[in-house]
Formats: sequence, structure tokens, C-alpha cells
Amino acid sequence: MPVSGPAPDMGGRRLPRTLHPVAWWIWALALATAVSRTNNPLLLFLVLAVLGYVITARRTEAPWARGFKYYLYLALTVVAIRVVFRAVFATGITPRDHFLFSLPHIPTPDWYAGIQIGGPVSLEAVLSAATDGLRLACMLCCIGAANTLANPKRALRVLPGALYELGVAVTVAISVAPQLVQSVQRVARARKLRAGRTKGRRALRAIVVPVLEDALERSLRLAAAMDSRGYGRAGSASPRSRRATGALMLLGMCGLCAGAYGLLDTTAPAFFGLPAMLAGALLCVAGLRLGGRRVTRTTYRPDPWRLPEWAVAGAGVLSAVLLYSNLGYDPAALNPSFYPLTWPTLPLVPTAAILLAGTAGFVAPPPSPVQRGQVS
Repeated sequence: MPVSGPAPDMGGRRLPRTLHPVAWWIWALALATAVSRTNNPLLLFLVLAVLGYVITARRTEAPWARGFKYYLYLALTVVAIRVVFRAVFATGITPRDHFLFSLPHIPTPDWYAGIQIGGPVSLEAVLSAATDGLRLACMLCCIGAANTLANPKRALRVLPGALYELGVAVTVAISVAPQLVQSVQRVARARKLRAGRTKGRRALRAIVVPVLEDALERSLRLAAAMDSRGYGRAGSASPRSRRATGALMLLGMCGLCAGAYGLLDTTAPAFFGLPAMLAGALLCVAGLRLGGRRVTRTTYRPDPWRLPEWAVAGAGVLSAVLLYSNLGYDPAALNPSFYPLTWPTLPLVPTAAILLAGTAGFVAPPPSPVQRGQVS
């Protein structure tokens, strides 16, 4: 009797399966860290191209995997707002700047000195604002890629027991946007089947009310499911254990803050740097382990961590390391100046680092097909 199962991909070399969600999050956060290092528009557009390729190649048919275009809309909105603010709150132009247009100037009082509302706008100012907004937009798209590729419900399994309640809240919050996107798409499909559709502001009620009603029904179903599974029951930890856990976490967070301050401020004492950060991390780990003892959870079919997970996470981390190491290229190429206006260069090592992050599109296994009625 033949055994049914997922068909092999790429000539039978790899079977479709779901990649570990933590691997996708490590890859996306590392790529966002690399993006924060550069202000080069060519590299930023390359990051967007890499994100688009990886998402197209490895996203599933799940509801949360369909919302990346809305992150792109949000990214365009961020860039537009940054450009508008730079044009309205202008700082003046120099004789070497390229004049574009002039806005009506609004006089400001003396105590508001240093900020000019309206006035001439130069090409250099617009391009500089657009590049700053593009960097933030790329970071938002990296987070959107993680939400698109990783199953948020499966990511909840790998959290420590002490963070289980917080992880549930974060998972529900992350799932809101994809669920709203799915609701809007379902309402839009239903409206297309009806005759005499209204447009403009009159159509807003016909879309918003069903979406809000669907969101309320989802929240009620989620609350009933969590209640039936005993969520929110009191733990078995003693008051002394809870106080010890809180003290360890508080001291650990203070150590992490002191360590971050020491690493950023070169004039700080030596023990405020890496030693304080390591001590804070150890205290936080001890607090998580102590707090996790009161939560006992079982996992059905845990996600494996194999070579593809190491490859995807390593590609993202190595990309961030290469952009922060400043090895083999001029660091000034990562942040080109627009004064005077010159065409940015494309440094070889950062380009290779970003393309290395794009290898996640084929080193990751093909996603498993989502069957009808399947519950994640």
C-alpha cells in the first residue's frame, strides 16, 4: 500500500517542511541590525529585493503569510511622512544646493529659534530625508518578513516557561494584524459578489463594521479556547520563589542597562561595559529558569532544529557581523553624504553580505502545503 505524504522538492533532494520560527526571527532581526548600520540607498534597495525574494520563495499559504504588502504600504508611508516633515520644517539651503520649490514661510517666535516652518526646499534635503525614511522602512519590512515567514503560534513553544503568559500576549498581538488583513480580504471578496457596490466614504461602514465584528468573534473564540485549556490558573510557586525570581530579573535588567551604557560611553568605568552585561544576562537566565519551574508544559511534535535552521540564522548573523566589522571596505561608503550631491557607491563587502542573507531563500526547505482545515 503506498504511503501518502508531501512530495519531494527539487528533484527529490528535500522534503517540504516548516522551518523553525526562531530561525526566521534571528535572520530577520540580524538583517534589520545590518540595515541600521547603513544609510546607502543602493544597499537599502538591495535589502528590499532580498526580502522580496526570500518571502516569495519560502512563504506559506497561511493567513499571516499574506500581509507583507501591507508592510510595504506602511514603509512607503514612513518615507512620505519623513520627506514631508523635512520639507515643512526646513533648515534653509546653501548656494550650492539644488532648489526645487518654496513653501509659504510662517514666522516663529524667538523662543522657537532654530526651527523654520516653510521656506525653500532643496533636492539634497529631500533625498536625505527619503534615505533616512528608507532605512526605517527597511527595518519595518524586516519585521514584516519575520511575521510573514514564521508561524507566531509555533514560536510560542520555544519560549521559557516563565515567559509563557507574556509570550501568549505577544503572540495574540502579533496575530491581530494578519487576522485583520484576512478579514478585510474576506469582506472585499464578499462585496465583489454583490451588485450595486458603493464607493468612497459610503463604503467605509460596509467594510469596517464586518471587520470589527469578525475581530470580536475571534477574540471570544480565543478566550473560550484559553479558558478550556486552563490558561490563567494559579501556579505552584511559593511567595519566596516569586520574590527571588523578581529580584533576579530586576538585578539582571539593571545589569544589562549598565552594560549597554558602558559599551556606548567610552568614559564609563571598565566594569560598566561587558562585565556588567554578562552578569546581567546570567542573572536574567537564572531568574527565567527559577520562574519556569512553576510552569509545566508539554509540546506536541516539537519543531526540529537542523542544518537548514543553522544556515538561515547564520546567514543573517554573518551579514550583520560583516556590516559592523568594517573589514575590507571604507566605512564612509555605508553613509554617503548628500552635501555636495554625489551618486552613492556600492561597496563590495556589504553587497556580498546582504546577498549572503538572501541565500535563506534556497537553503531553507520548501514550506509544507497548508491543507484545508489544518490547525497550526
